[in-house]
Amino acid sequence: MARPRALSAPLGRVRFPWASPTWPTGLERPAPGRRVGVDYDSAWARRYPVRLARAIVIDNLTRPLAHAVATPAVGGEEVLDLVEPPVIFVANHASHLDTPLLLSVLPLEFRHRTVVAAAADHFFDRRWKAHVWAGALNAIPIERHRVNRRSADLAAELIGEGWNLVIFPEGGRSPDGWFQPFRGGAAYLAVRSGRPVVPVHLSGTWRLLPKGTRGLRRGRTDVRFGLPLSPDRGEDARRFATRIEVTLATMADEARTDWWSAHRRSWAGTTPPATGPVAAPWRRAWALGSGPEEAEDSDPGRWAVTGRS
Repeated sequence: MARPRALSAPLGRVRFPWASPTWPTGLERPAPGRRVGVDYDSAWARRYPVRLARAIVIDNLTRPLAHAVATPAVGGEEVLDLVEPPVIFVANHASHLDTPLLLSVLPLEFRHRTVVAAAADHFFDRRWKAHVWAGALNAIPIERHRVNRRSADLAAELIGEGWNLVIFPEGGRSPDGWFQPFRGGAAYLAVRSGRPVVPVHLSGTWRLLPKGTRGLRRGRTDVRFGLPLSPDRGEDARRFATRIEVTLATMADEARTDWWSAHRRSWAGTTPPATGPVAAPWRRAWALGSGPEEAEDSDPGRWAVTGRS
Protein backbone atom coordinates (compact mmCIF):
# COMPACT_ATOMS: atom_id res chain seq x y z
CA MET A 1 0.00 0.00 0.00
CA ALA A 2 1.47 3.39 -0.99
CA ARG A 3 2.28 5.92 1.71
CA PRO A 4 0.24 9.14 1.69
CA ARG A 5 2.17 12.07 0.24
CA ALA A 6 1.57 14.12 3.35
CA LEU A 7 3.52 11.59 5.42
CA SER A 8 6.18 10.52 2.93
CA ALA A 9 7.70 13.98 2.61
CA PRO A 10 8.41 14.51 6.34
CA LEU A 11 9.69 10.91 6.70
CA GLY A 12 12.00 11.39 3.77
CA ARG A 13 13.61 14.37 5.53
CA VAL A 14 14.43 12.42 8.74
CA ARG A 15 18.16 12.49 9.30
CA PHE A 16 20.76 10.86 11.58
CA PRO A 17 20.55 10.04 14.49
CA TRP A 18 16.84 9.29 13.92
CA ALA A 19 17.64 7.38 10.74
CA SER A 20 20.61 5.42 9.38
CA PRO A 21 23.54 7.65 8.43
CA THR A 22 24.21 8.27 4.76
CA TRP A 23 27.40 7.10 3.03
CA PRO A 24 29.42 9.46 0.79
CA THR A 25 28.78 8.52 -2.83
CA GLY A 26 32.43 8.96 -3.78
CA LEU A 27 33.70 6.33 -1.29
CA GLU A 28 33.49 2.57 -1.66
CA ARG A 29 31.48 1.01 1.14
CA PRO A 30 33.51 -1.75 2.91
CA ALA A 31 32.02 -5.21 3.23
CA PRO A 32 30.43 -5.91 6.61
CA GLY A 33 32.77 -7.58 9.06
CA ARG A 34 32.55 -11.35 9.45
CA ARG A 35 31.41 -12.67 12.79
CA VAL A 36 31.90 -16.37 12.22
CA GLY A 37 34.87 -18.58 11.40
CA VAL A 38 38.26 -17.36 12.56
CA ASP A 39 36.79 -13.89 13.19
CA TYR A 40 34.35 -15.13 15.83
CA ASP A 41 34.97 -13.38 19.16
CA SER A 42 34.99 -16.09 21.84
CA ALA A 43 36.12 -13.82 24.69
CA TRP A 44 32.67 -13.92 26.32
CA ALA A 45 33.11 -17.67 26.96
CA ARG A 46 36.07 -16.98 29.26
CA ARG A 47 34.26 -14.53 31.53
CA TYR A 48 33.69 -15.72 35.06
CA PRO A 49 29.89 -16.34 34.97
CA VAL A 50 30.24 -18.46 31.83
CA ARG A 51 33.25 -20.30 33.22
CA LEU A 52 31.32 -21.10 36.39
CA ALA A 53 28.31 -22.41 34.45
CA ARG A 54 30.57 -24.50 32.20
CA ALA A 55 32.41 -25.97 35.18
CA ILE A 56 29.12 -27.04 36.73
CA VAL A 57 27.99 -28.68 33.48
CA ILE A 58 31.31 -30.45 32.82
CA ASP A 59 31.64 -31.78 36.38
CA ASN A 60 28.02 -32.81 36.86
CA LEU A 61 26.84 -33.75 33.37
CA THR A 62 29.61 -34.12 30.76
CA ARG A 63 32.01 -36.04 33.00
CA PRO A 64 29.51 -38.63 34.30
CA LEU A 65 28.07 -39.16 30.80
CA ALA A 66 31.51 -39.53 29.20
CA HIS A 67 32.55 -42.07 31.81
CA ALA A 68 29.26 -43.98 31.50
CA VAL A 69 29.51 -44.21 27.71
CA ALA A 70 33.27 -44.51 27.16
CA THR A 71 34.46 -46.14 30.45
CA PRO A 72 37.98 -44.66 30.20
CA ALA A 73 41.05 -46.36 31.61
CA VAL A 74 43.39 -43.46 32.39
CA GLY A 75 47.15 -43.85 32.61
CA GLY A 76 50.12 -41.58 33.02
CA GLU A 77 48.21 -38.76 34.70
CA GLU A 78 51.03 -38.55 37.26
CA VAL A 79 53.17 -36.82 34.59
CA LEU A 80 51.00 -33.74 35.03
CA ASP A 81 52.64 -33.30 38.44
CA LEU A 82 55.90 -32.71 36.56
CA VAL A 83 54.71 -29.61 34.71
CA GLU A 84 53.56 -26.15 35.66
CA PRO A 85 50.50 -24.93 33.76
CA PRO A 86 49.91 -23.75 31.16
CA VAL A 87 50.67 -26.70 28.90
CA ILE A 88 49.68 -27.73 25.39
CA PHE A 89 47.84 -31.06 25.25
CA VAL A 90 48.44 -32.68 21.84
CA ALA A 91 46.19 -35.65 21.07
CA ASN A 92 45.24 -37.90 18.18
CA HIS A 93 41.70 -37.41 16.89
CA ALA A 94 39.30 -40.14 15.80
CA SER A 95 35.87 -39.13 17.14
CA HIS A 96 33.71 -36.28 18.44
CA LEU A 97 33.99 -38.10 21.78
CA ASP A 98 37.67 -37.18 22.06
CA THR A 99 37.24 -33.64 23.37
CA PRO A 100 34.65 -34.24 26.12
CA LEU A 101 36.45 -37.44 27.13
CA LEU A 102 39.82 -35.71 27.42
CA LEU A 103 38.37 -32.78 29.36
CA SER A 104 36.56 -35.18 31.69
CA VAL A 105 39.75 -36.99 32.75
CA LEU A 106 41.93 -33.91 33.27
CA PRO A 107 42.74 -33.13 36.91
CA LEU A 108 40.64 -30.36 38.37
CA GLU A 109 43.40 -27.73 38.24
CA PHE A 110 43.69 -28.24 34.46
CA ARG A 111 40.08 -29.03 33.55
CA HIS A 112 38.59 -25.60 34.14
CA ARG A 113 41.52 -23.60 32.83
CA THR A 114 41.71 -25.14 29.35
CA VAL A 115 40.67 -23.94 25.90
CA VAL A 116 40.10 -26.23 22.94
CA ALA A 117 41.35 -25.46 19.44
CA ALA A 118 38.41 -26.24 17.12
CA ALA A 119 38.08 -26.08 13.34
CA ALA A 120 36.80 -22.62 12.39
CA ASP A 121 35.15 -23.92 9.22
CA HIS A 122 33.19 -26.63 11.05
CA PHE A 123 32.41 -25.53 14.59
CA PHE A 124 32.29 -21.79 13.91
CA ASP A 125 30.68 -21.60 10.48
CA ARG A 126 27.33 -20.48 11.93
CA ARG A 127 26.60 -18.15 14.82
CA TRP A 128 24.53 -20.62 16.81
CA LYS A 129 27.20 -23.33 16.48
CA ALA A 130 29.91 -20.91 17.50
CA HIS A 131 27.94 -19.92 20.60
CA VAL A 132 27.29 -23.56 21.54
CA TRP A 133 30.87 -24.81 21.22
CA ALA A 134 32.51 -21.72 22.70
CA GLY A 135 30.19 -21.90 25.69
CA ALA A 136 30.16 -25.67 26.21
CA LEU A 137 33.83 -26.54 25.58
CA ASN A 138 35.60 -23.17 25.78
CA ALA A 139 36.50 -23.71 22.12
CA ILE A 140 38.39 -21.14 20.07
CA PRO A 141 38.37 -21.00 16.24
CA ILE A 142 41.48 -22.28 14.50
CA GLU A 143 42.09 -22.23 10.76
CA ARG A 144 43.12 -25.78 9.84
CA HIS A 145 43.61 -25.58 6.07
CA ARG A 146 46.16 -22.78 5.91
CA VAL A 147 48.33 -20.66 8.17
CA ASN A 148 46.25 -17.92 9.78
CA ARG A 149 47.93 -15.30 11.91
CA ARG A 150 44.74 -14.42 13.76
CA SER A 151 44.28 -18.02 14.92
CA ALA A 152 47.91 -18.39 15.97
CA ASP A 153 47.95 -15.04 17.78
CA LEU A 154 44.78 -15.86 19.72
CA ALA A 155 46.08 -19.26 20.83
CA ALA A 156 49.47 -17.84 21.81
CA GLU A 157 47.83 -14.97 23.68
CA LEU A 158 45.66 -17.33 25.72
CA ILE A 159 48.62 -19.56 26.56
CA GLY A 160 50.44 -16.43 27.68
CA GLU A 161 47.48 -15.61 29.95
CA GLY A 162 47.78 -19.00 31.66
CA TRP A 163 45.25 -21.07 29.70
CA ASN A 164 46.09 -24.65 28.80
CA LEU A 165 45.37 -25.61 25.21
CA VAL A 166 43.99 -28.84 23.72
CA ILE A 167 44.90 -29.22 20.06
CA PHE A 168 44.49 -32.06 17.57
CA PRO A 169 47.39 -31.77 15.10
CA GLU A 170 45.75 -34.02 12.48
CA GLY A 171 43.35 -31.16 11.72
CA GLY A 172 40.27 -33.39 11.79
CA ARG A 173 38.89 -36.77 12.76
CA SER A 174 40.41 -39.92 11.33
CA PRO A 175 38.11 -41.66 8.85
CA ASP A 176 39.18 -45.16 9.94
CA GLY A 177 40.80 -44.88 13.37
CA TRP A 178 44.41 -44.65 12.15
CA PHE A 179 46.44 -41.46 12.46
CA GLN A 180 46.42 -38.86 9.72
CA PRO A 181 49.51 -36.76 8.90
CA PHE A 182 50.23 -34.19 11.59
CA ARG A 183 50.34 -30.46 11.01
CA GLY A 184 52.80 -28.18 12.72
CA GLY A 185 50.55 -25.77 14.63
CA ALA A 186 51.05 -27.35 18.05
CA ALA A 187 54.84 -27.41 17.67
CA TYR A 188 54.84 -23.81 16.46
CA LEU A 189 52.85 -22.67 19.50
CA ALA A 190 55.16 -24.58 21.84
CA VAL A 191 58.25 -23.00 20.31
CA ARG A 192 56.63 -19.56 20.30
CA SER A 193 55.29 -19.71 23.86
CA GLY A 194 58.05 -21.75 25.48
CA ARG A 195 55.45 -23.99 27.13
CA PRO A 196 55.73 -27.81 27.23
CA VAL A 197 53.68 -30.24 25.16
CA VAL A 198 51.93 -33.13 26.91
CA PRO A 199 51.18 -35.87 24.35
CA VAL A 200 47.88 -37.69 24.86
CA HIS A 201 46.90 -40.91 23.13
CA LEU A 202 43.21 -41.77 22.89
CA SER A 203 42.14 -45.22 21.78
CA GLY A 204 38.73 -46.82 21.45
CA THR A 205 36.74 -43.67 20.71
CA TRP A 206 36.57 -44.34 16.96
CA ARG A 207 34.70 -47.59 17.60
CA LEU A 208 32.12 -45.78 19.73
CA LEU A 209 31.41 -42.84 17.43
CA PRO A 210 33.11 -43.09 14.01
CA LYS A 211 33.29 -40.17 11.64
CA GLY A 212 30.26 -39.97 9.36
CA THR A 213 27.86 -41.71 11.75
CA ARG A 214 25.46 -40.45 14.39
CA GLY A 215 24.92 -43.67 16.30
CA LEU A 216 26.74 -43.77 19.65
CA ARG A 217 27.88 -47.07 21.14
CA ARG A 218 29.05 -47.86 24.64
CA GLY A 219 32.44 -49.41 25.20
CA ARG A 220 35.87 -49.13 26.72
CA THR A 221 38.42 -46.46 25.90
CA ASP A 222 41.96 -45.70 26.95
CA VAL A 223 43.50 -42.30 27.68
CA ARG A 224 47.27 -42.15 28.15
CA PHE A 225 49.36 -39.10 29.04
CA GLY A 226 52.96 -39.14 27.86
CA LEU A 227 56.01 -37.46 29.33
CA PRO A 228 56.12 -33.70 28.67
CA LEU A 229 58.11 -32.58 25.66
CA SER A 230 59.87 -29.27 25.19
CA PRO A 231 61.76 -27.93 22.19
CA ASP A 232 65.51 -28.40 22.45
CA ARG A 233 67.74 -25.38 22.14
CA GLY A 234 67.89 -24.42 18.49
CA GLU A 235 65.17 -26.92 17.52
CA ASP A 236 62.71 -25.40 15.07
CA ALA A 237 58.98 -26.07 14.94
CA ARG A 238 59.26 -28.54 12.05
CA ARG A 239 61.70 -30.83 13.85
CA PHE A 240 59.78 -30.56 17.09
CA ALA A 241 56.57 -31.49 15.26
CA THR A 242 58.26 -34.64 13.98
CA ARG A 243 59.33 -35.54 17.51
CA ILE A 244 55.77 -35.09 18.79
CA GLU A 245 54.43 -37.31 16.01
CA VAL A 246 57.00 -40.03 16.73
CA THR A 247 56.12 -39.93 20.43
CA LEU A 248 52.42 -40.36 19.74
CA ALA A 249 53.16 -43.18 17.28
CA THR A 250 55.08 -44.97 20.04
CA MET A 251 52.16 -44.46 22.42
CA ALA A 252 49.78 -45.90 19.80
CA ASP A 253 52.10 -48.91 19.39
CA GLU A 254 52.10 -49.36 23.17
CA ALA A 255 48.29 -49.26 23.28
CA ARG A 256 48.14 -52.10 20.75
CA THR A 257 50.90 -54.21 22.33
CA ASP A 258 52.77 -53.47 25.55
CA TRP A 259 55.18 -50.91 26.98
CA TRP A 260 58.36 -52.95 26.60
CA SER A 261 57.75 -54.06 23.01
CA ALA A 262 56.68 -50.59 21.88
CA HIS A 263 59.67 -48.84 23.43
CA ARG A 264 62.10 -51.47 22.18
CA ARG A 265 60.86 -50.77 18.65
CA SER A 266 61.08 -47.04 19.32
CA TRP A 267 64.72 -47.29 20.45
CA ALA A 268 65.49 -49.37 17.36
CA GLY A 269 63.69 -46.92 15.09
CA THR A 270 61.25 -49.59 13.88
CA THR A 271 57.98 -48.25 15.30
CA PRO A 272 55.19 -49.14 12.84
CA PRO A 273 53.69 -46.00 11.24
CA ALA A 274 50.62 -44.89 13.18
CA THR A 275 48.98 -44.05 9.86
CA GLY A 276 48.46 -47.80 9.38
CA PRO A 277 49.33 -50.20 6.58
CA VAL A 278 49.03 -49.21 2.94
CA ALA A 279 46.26 -51.66 2.15
CA ALA A 280 42.58 -52.08 1.42
CA PRO A 281 40.11 -50.65 3.96
CA TRP A 282 39.18 -54.10 5.29
CA ARG A 283 42.88 -54.86 5.89
CA ARG A 284 43.39 -51.59 7.73
CA ALA A 285 40.34 -52.28 9.88
CA TRP A 286 41.61 -55.78 10.65
CA ALA A 287 45.06 -54.46 11.60
CA LEU A 288 43.55 -51.81 13.84
CA GLY A 289 41.59 -54.32 15.92
CA SER A 290 38.57 -53.34 17.98
CA GLY A 291 40.13 -51.09 20.59
CA PRO A 292 41.79 -51.47 24.00
CA GLU A 293 39.99 -54.69 24.86
CA GLU A 294 41.71 -56.48 21.95
CA ALA A 295 45.17 -54.99 22.43
CA GLU A 296 46.66 -58.33 23.49
CA ASP A 297 45.64 -59.96 20.19
CA SER A 298 47.16 -57.24 18.03
CA ASP A 299 50.66 -57.60 16.61
CA PRO A 300 51.78 -54.59 14.56
CA GLY A 301 54.66 -56.65 13.21
CA ARG A 302 52.17 -58.68 11.19
CA TRP A 303 51.25 -55.71 9.03
CA ALA A 304 54.39 -53.61 9.41
CA VAL A 305 56.09 -55.79 6.78
CA THR A 306 53.26 -57.10 4.67
CA GLY A 307 51.71 -53.60 4.43
CA ARG A 308 54.53 -52.58 2.10
CA SER A 309 53.91 -55.36 -0.39
